[in-house]
Amino acid sequence: MPAGPPDSAGAVRQVQAPRRRFSTPVTSPTGTQAVDRAARLLTEVVHAPGSVTFTELAAATGLAKSTTSRLLLALERNGLVRRDDDGRFRPGEVFVRYAWRGGAEAGLVAVARPFMDRLGKATGETVNLGVASRGMVEQIAQVDSQYVIGATNWLGRLVPLHCAALGKVLLAHGAAELPAGRLEACTARSITSRSALAAELSEVRRRGYAVTDGELEPGLVAVAAPVYRDGAAVVAALSVSAPATRLPAAMFAAVAVQCAAEAGALSAVLGHRPADAPNTGAGHRRQKEGAA
Repeated sequence: MPAGPPDSAGAVRQVQAPRRRFSTPVTSPTGTQAVDRAARLLTEVVHAPGSVTFTELAAATGLAKSTTSRLLLALERNGLVRRDDDGRFRPGEVFVRYAWRGGAEAGLVAVARPFMDRLGKATGETVNLGVASRGMVEQIAQVDSQYVIGATNWLGRLVPLHCAALGKVLLAHGAAELPAGRLEACTARSITSRSALAAELSEVRRRGYAVTDGELEPGLVAVAAPVYRDGAAVVAALSVSAPATRLPAAMFAAVAVQCAAEAGALSAVLGHRPADAPNTGAGHRRQKEGAA
């Protein structure tokens, strides 16, 4: 320690040398260590082939359960991870919105599955996700009905846009175009007049959902609602279908509310932020179960 000048009594004072300040890495849980740990958790979620449990994440990263819980909550608050109905973790809305910026549809089925499962449990009926394909509507995902009667596997099947509730939604919102020529009559109830179909599509936009009543197959009833991505673009439609004996006209409005709610929740994950909630007023009549 260096000597200082003498004081008034002649004694030499010891002067404290100034301490050098060294930059040391931040290792507190609120610093870069927390970021590194959160990044490890996020990497595990993103790279997992499916959803992953809390226990699996804690084991894979070697983090304490309390730390894992705290960091997962922070990631979830910021949209980087999300939980399904079973409490398992998947990539969050931020990743989904980024993937959809270029219009990619590869992950749509995986993203939609929890919402379809919830709708299937609530209604007990067949739930389908449909997109426009080659001038028709194609079912790209399905949740089967809890019932045996009327059950049909519609996956991969192409059906006329104007005869399906899914197709009517896509047409009404400009997500599909009718092919040229005469409108096919799948049943005696199919709409074959373009002017009548235009009026029906206007009604679909007004109330927020579409209905088919024996227009694709006799006795087949379906209710469908639009699925949006960021902005106002409709990219798919979500439907509930059942035999007319199980889904009479008196139930259309209630099922439409359920369908629109899950379609809206899925749309939110895809980045859609509507100014107003969709209108799901009273519905039409009745039908059977399947893709329509």
